[in-house]
Amino acid sequence: MSPKVEYEGKVAKVILAGQFDFNSHRDFRQCCEMVIANPDVNEVQIDFQRVTYLDSSALGMLLLVKEKVNAANKSLALVNCKDTVRQVLEIACFGKIFTIR
Repeated sequence: MSPKVEYEGKVAKVILAGQFDFNSHRDFRQCCEMVIANPDVNEVQIDFQRVTYLDSSALGMLLLVKEKVNAANKSLALVNCKDTVRQVLEIACFGKIFTIR
């Protein structure tokens, strides 16, 4: 999985596809660091529309990204979560930590 980024004004959408697991770590981290470092971006959205699976390492990656986004005084939202992804996020109580749309 190689994340793609789309920009809409001050929003950067990191689009994931396929399995979001430890094998995605390097590409996901690099993509998010690039987006967070962009001074024109106020909000980062992680788009799960095409994600078919995520594991606990993916949850850890999301927590790390949230810390970095918060440190940069930007906002983060998890968007387009399908049922399987939403179920994993709910089990992990990520609804209390993240904005999920």
